[in-house]
Amino acid sequence: MDTATPAVTAALHDGTAVIAETGQVDARRHGELLLPAVDRILAEAGVTLDAVTDVAVGVGPGPYTGLRVGLVTAATFGSALSVPVHGLCTLDALAYAAGRDGLEGPFAVATDARRKEVYWARYEDFRTRDGEPAVDRPADIADRLAGLAVAGAGALLYPEAFPDARGPEHVSAGALASLAAERLAAGDSLLPPQPLYLRRPDAQVPKNYKVVTPK
Repeated sequence: MDTATPAVTAALHDGTAVIAETGQVDARRHGELLLPAVDRILAEAGVTLDAVTDVAVGVGPGPYTGLRVGLVTAATFGSALSVPVHGLCTLDALAYAAGRDGLEGPFAVATDARRKEVYWARYEDFRTRDGEPAVDRPADIADRLAGLAVAGAGALLYPEAFPDARGPEHVSAGALASLAAERLAAGDSLLPPQPLYLRRPDAQVPKNYKVVTPK
């Protein structure tokens, strides 16, 4: 599952292929949409939740509120089912999907970080990230990514900075599950299911905040 972007997406993977997947783009309803999405894919696959052996979740980068919905849900499933919970960079899953759609490396991916910024990373190919994810204004990284195709909603929002903008626009849980299954089968370690924020939350304590204590 992944809720690091406006797409609320969930998928079921049997270790070989995706057997059910769903997704809906709605930046304001992550908490409302995720559990029904899980119910739909289980029903479509004809299995119950106790058949799940592992949970993979996108850890971002992404906005605080949406991202934590997926992480908390994944942690809850892991605890209730006594199964491992694996984290995966959301940008890696988007790059994997772009590669399966035919985009050849090197290329970059960028998602909308709001505040006129993007979360982005560069890739040597659709399985290999070059460096760590970052958050920047599009104009500040345009020269660094000049000549590269850039996949994702962040690229499509700023065509003046990313003239070779490509799809997919949002991450899919099917791509995330396939990449996680591939890495686990190869014996690779995945990330802990902890949020990758890259910047402070929008909500902050006001300056000159007065602490009121009872007399």
